[in-house]
Amino acid sequence: MLSQMRSLAKYVWVLVALAFVGGFLLYETSGLIGRSPVTPSTAVAVVNGHEIPYQTYLNRVQNETQSEQQRDGRSLSQDDNRRIENDVFDQMVTDILLQQEYARRGIGVTDDELREFAQYAPPPWITSAPELQTDGQFDADKYRRLLASPEAREGGLLVSLEQYYRSEIPREKLFDQVASGVYVTDAELWRSWRDQHDSAQVSFVAFTPSSDSVAAGAISDDDLRAYFDQHKSEFGGPGQAAMTVVMIRRHITAADTAAARQRALSLRDQIEKGAKFEDIAKTASADTASGANGGDLGTGGRGRFVPAFENAAYALKVGEVSQPVLTQFGFHLIRVDKRKGDTLSLRHILIPIQPSDSESARMDREADELAKLAASSEDGAKIDSAARELGLPEHHVDAIENQPAVLNGQVIPSVSAWAFGGATVGETSELFQDDDGYYLARLDTLHQGGTPSFDDVKNEVRERLTTARQVDKLVAVAQQFAERAAGTSLEAAAQQAHKQVQHSPMFNRASLVPGLGQFTEPIGAAFALPVGAVSAPIKTDAGVYVERVDRRVLADSSAWLAQKAQQRTARLQQLRQQKVQNFLEDMRSAAKIDDRRKQINAATRHAEA
Repeated sequence: MLSQMRSLAKYVWVLVALAFVGGFLLYETSGLIGRSPVTPSTAVAVVNGHEIPYQTYLNRVQNETQSEQQRDGRSLSQDDNRRIENDVFDQMVTDILLQQEYARRGIGVTDDELREFAQYAPPPWITSAPELQTDGQFDADKYRRLLASPEAREGGLLVSLEQYYRSEIPREKLFDQVASGVYVTDAELWRSWRDQHDSAQVSFVAFTPSSDSVAAGAISDDDLRAYFDQHKSEFGGPGQAAMTVVMIRRHITAADTAAARQRALSLRDQIEKGAKFEDIAKTASADTASGANGGDLGTGGRGRFVPAFENAAYALKVGEVSQPVLTQFGFHLIRVDKRKGDTLSLRHILIPIQPSDSESARMDREADELAKLAASSEDGAKIDSAARELGLPEHHVDAIENQPAVLNGQVIPSVSAWAFGGATVGETSELFQDDDGYYLARLDTLHQGGTPSFDDVKNEVRERLTTARQVDKLVAVAQQFAERAAGTSLEAAAQQAHKQVQHSPMFNRASLVPGLGQFTEPIGAAFALPVGAVSAPIKTDAGVYVERVDRRVLADSSAWLAQKAQQRTARLQQLRQQKVQNFLEDMRSAAKIDDRRKQINAATRHAEA
């Protein structure tokens, strides 16, 4: 029992140690002492008058960062760091808002509730602890014996549980209050069933605007501004940046691939001669997260892995070690430990395909030269001259705030987080690196998120208003067409008008239909029009449609009745979750939140310059 307690306690104390060390190192190295107006007690945000200390925020970020690094077994890009920062910030804001809501509603936790939850509702980190498992399942009797033991108090388990429940029980009480009164009628269930199981097939003619139908100059600035004022909320969104990026990519040759495969074959030979698969995985696998556990990938069904890996795994017998299996990650040696139907317990060893030492050395030299010539410069022209001198192409890349930058479908790490992290237009980044190469970026333009000014989106406003006016004019054209089609046929009217009749597949109300989109007016009309009738013009934002319902199949009411109870349970759960989510969103939108992270980042950057 004592060994069980020690094993559980290590999770608690490791996190405490990481928080202290991480916070101390950040405090010492982040430029917060004497070199900047930013101090550990500076508020990173103020939420309804409640301050979040910068140092507390940094400690939480550091804890999450180290946890993710240890879990994934890899270094993190600035994009990863930005995602973690945002997640931590959002959680801290939500925690404060929830605490304020608990106080407003008088929600608390009694000692009796703590004891009851501890006995009968253990947290996930308890139910997943290996020491409390029997035959792969959580053993409640082992857990209760542990709770009653002296080690539970002396090792800090009871304190950890109390902290957990003092956070979770009020949350559960609040959400129960928020979701109380949720009810679903039979009529709602039947309507939902019909939405999924009624189906239709239509023929239609589309009248869509052309780019030259109306001269853009025909719209006055007054009209544009009036349209913008009326639709201002539609133009808001995340920040956007345009960058120039210079890359030095790793080049993998056939010889590199052959060397990695030979390395995998050599390891397989060692295993066949008696070496333990688990030991080889711990020392040789590039997947350090699974490698630390002997290559263990857990237990599960199909769909967990890329096709090449999965096909090879399901072709193996239990205990058999595969030949080297090539995926985009490298070569894998796979072993199936257990199999039950389509459920496999797997281990693997990953050997990545890496460039030769000479190629790596060449890249490193070129990257060093690029960094010397242009990195971390406020003179944006330096990246142009460096690219010319080194014979490297420049790429123009657009980025959206809180999303990695992408070029031709490939992620360019860290440059997006850098651009929105306090960089100024014309500035050049430091040199970034990942497994695929090196990257240097210059920030060319930057538009902050939120509701933009009219001037920032004037061209987009012009395009939207131009399209809206063209669609309005097309309604009259479509009306004449619909009248002709009603008197003859859709096909005859289309032939006379030199238009094409398009035919949809069978679809339900939620389907994405080629040519009609999803959740659009023509899709809704397909379930209201009489079969065979030609519709009046159906106007959408994108165009005008005239359609005919060719076939409609109605849902089977007997099938609905057979599953109604299960449908009700699922729908109630969905409605409760939706109501809670709406409550949280409303609570946050109503709160006064002063997010000072960008100002603090800018101040720290200037202090370090």
